[in-house]
Amino acid sequence: VQLQASGGGLVQPGGSLRVSCTASDSGFAFSRYNMGWFRQAPGKEREFVAGIKWSWTTKYADSVKGRFIISRDSAKNTVYLQMNSLEPEDSAVYYCAAEPNRNWGLFEDIRRIDYWGQGTLVTVSS
Repeated sequence: VQLQASGGGLVQPGGSLRVSCTASDSGFAFSRYNMGWFRQAPGKEREFVAGIKWSWTTKYADSVKGRFIISRDSAKNTVYLQMNSLEPEDSAVYYCAAEPNRNWGLFEDIRRIDYWGQGTLVTVSS
């Protein structure tokens, strides 16, 4: 299974951008996975941004609460991250991820992640 991320680019501070991640394998059991987004800025560790369960339960990093919205389209095997009020500190490579949909919290342990996307670059700059 490949997770194909897209939608990154250059945006001015205060602007908006939506990134997408699609599972390329039509046989991918989308409902059996929690989907999420991580990001990694130069010189920093990869950090959790947002996650969503099949039940649409969501979780966000404190730094993006109220600005970012995660959603999923099961018919398209796609997860989205709508990013609003972007700040230069949001600049990073954004990676999507899939972990099994089990009775645990969203993306509490990075070792549970089965699949990673290839990343899409988001740059917030004037």
